[in-house]
Amino acid sequence: MTPTGSSNGTPYVRVRDGFRAHPLAFDAVLAFGVLVSMIAGSFTDPHGSPDGPTFGDHSPDVGSVLIMVAGAAALVLRRRNPFAVLCFTVTISLFELVSDNRPAPIAMSAVVALFTVAARTDRPTTWRVGLVTMAVLTVAAMAFGPTHWYAQDNLGVFAWTGMAAAAGDAVRSRRAFVDAIRERAERAERTREEEAGRRVAEERLRIARDLHDVVAHHIALVNVQAGVAAHVMDKRPDQAKEALSYVREASRSALDELRATVGLLRQSGDPEAPTEPAPGLAVLDGLLDSFRKAGLPVAVARADGDKPLPATVDLAAYRIVQEALTNVRKHAGPDAEAEVSVVRVGRTVEITVLDNGAPRTGAAQPEASGGHGLLGMRERVGALGGTLTAAPRYGGGFRVQAILPVTSRTGEDT
Repeated sequence: MTPTGSSNGTPYVRVRDGFRAHPLAFDAVLAFGVLVSMIAGSFTDPHGSPDGPTFGDHSPDVGSVLIMVAGAAALVLRRRNPFAVLCFTVTISLFELVSDNRPAPIAMSAVVALFTVAARTDRPTTWRVGLVTMAVLTVAAMAFGPTHWYAQDNLGVFAWTGMAAAAGDAVRSRRAFVDAIRERAERAERTREEEAGRRVAEERLRIARDLHDVVAHHIALVNVQAGVAAHVMDKRPDQAKEALSYVREASRSALDELRATVGLLRQSGDPEAPTEPAPGLAVLDGLLDSFRKAGLPVAVARADGDKPLPATVDLAAYRIVQEALTNVRKHAGPDAEAEVSVVRVGRTVEITVLDNGAPRTGAAQPEASGGHGLLGMRERVGALGGTLTAAPRYGGGFRVQAILPVTSRTGEDT
């Protein structure tokens, strides 16, 4: 069972939260406590007997009580105007010291007001105001007090005002430190949220590129083979049947790749996602065969060695070849031929796709056709820190070359 007075006890937490929500109520309670302390102190005579202080031998007059009430009441407004409250409490403290042979401890209100000023201003202001307050009250107590100037009562005024300034400055420093920690934590939280949003956007863009590459490639093959089947259906049904089988095979491949890509979007409670590895240069021959079956002659030259590429680089290289050949099939004409080369040079891998199609102008340019193929390739290469060149060749045809670093930005290496 948690003790009532502990910091984790429910009553304590309720009182603390209530005072934080209503600071004026806390200041009123504080002012009342200071008033009680001043009145109790005014009945005490520190030199009442040889054995020590006495209580009750001296009582304050009505004027002193009114001054004590005024000083305590001023503390209720200490947050709204701390400097004015400090000036007022110091003034009435001086008045009490000068006008009474046995002054009441009005300086208590000035000590609380000085603490408030120190806690709510900067350090240079704190020390300037604190030194002035200490000097004024201490000199007045020494000059007009009922005891000798070197009495401990006068030194007590000096000590209490000095401690009030130091304590207020310490509280202000701690508040500034806590606020700085809270601000850093909030900034870190915002940074994490922004980083998470950025990663989500990058993942969505990557999936969109994969979907485009899969759909564009297979739909282009389906379109070509369907056209062939329609053209030879009546005169050469065997060739039409073969073309339709290619259509079915391409459609099945498209569905499989779409299922694998969309499976990445499944939540943890959804059915199990496909576990097949992402396509890469290891299955490049199968990709080229699909284009050859669609009527596009493709020659390949590879000098990429036996060492595997990082997964992100391997996938990007495969998709670049896929999209480049899809563009050749769509834009280069029926008699075009293509060449693919994959060469590893130092810490980079170069992928080049050439075709000898007719010169393309106007809407025949891949960039002007409204598609996203070249844009997707540029985004893939840019994300890995590589370079992409896509331009017409002199004398006809088109050339796509991508240079990808073997060490990707994701930190993967071979």
